[in-house]
Amino acid sequence: MNPCEAYLAAKKTVIEAHLQQLLPVTEPAFAPLYKAMNYSLLAGGKRIRPILFLAALEALGKESSVYMDVACALECVHSYSLIHDDLPAMDNDDLRRGKPTNHRVFGEGMAILAGDGLLTFAFELLARQRVADAEKIGACIRVLAHAAGPAGMVGGQAYDLLSEGHGDIGTEGLKLMHRGKTGVIFEAVMSMAGILAAAPAAVRQVLQVYAEQLGLTFQITDDILDACGTEAELGKPVGSDVKNNKATYVTLFSLDKAKQLAQESAQQAVAAVAPLGASARFLRDLPEYLLVRVK
Repeated sequence: MNPCEAYLAAKKTVIEAHLQQLLPVTEPAFAPLYKAMNYSLLAGGKRIRPILFLAALEALGKESSVYMDVACALECVHSYSLIHDDLPAMDNDDLRRGKPTNHRVFGEGMAILAGDGLLTFAFELLARQRVADAEKIGACIRVLAHAAGPAGMVGGQAYDLLSEGHGDIGTEGLKLMHRGKTGVIFEAVMSMAGILAAAPAAVRQVLQVYAEQLGLTFQITDDILDACGTEAELGKPVGSDVKNNKATYVTLFSLDKAKQLAQESAQQAVAAVAPLGASARFLRDLPEYLLVRVK
């Protein structure tokens, strides 16, 4: 196991132990809802967003363990988005992380409510934090709400839905959709770390550029895996983009060109955090690790 994989594994273990404690049933009558929420929240996955947040704090010289609730709030938002993305009205997927999707297990109505519950709980989790002063926590809430809302992730999903069946949205349309669905959350993760670490403006700009390029690397490699990966690698059926006639980096360019673009964005991400030095080792290793999935 290389250092990047070891770091991912160690942080994932800590994060998942914390997630296990987050949503106990406090009202027995609501137990089915909590079961549906925990089903998706605890279903596994890479936990890239909270791990990236913790790694950024460490790169900025902060002790990351005290911010575990903030990290887990990011995972709550991500899990909510996956539940809703999988719904029949959206991607209509049957598998997620190697398990039946939430609506297949609990029904469409309960799945919608489970997603709603995870999203709102994420902001409750942030709002009750005492690990930083109120001004910093408020700033983090604003950043995440903006990134997850109509100007970010929800907007990207809406654009994706409206673009379905239209494979000709062009490069700019593809960039807009992917930044909305994926990139803005990566940017929010790094911005929140910068806020909590009281990083100077120049360092926050470094993190911003890194997040943009890492998000692009992540999305291009995801498009490549959907085209030529396996169900075991993805934890969900492959070829869903083609099935839904969605524009991807593979369909708009080619498989080889998509791999080239992923390589270029990964290199730019690595270069962006070079000024942070040795403390940013994981941030430098992660883009290359993502590329390994599609080599």
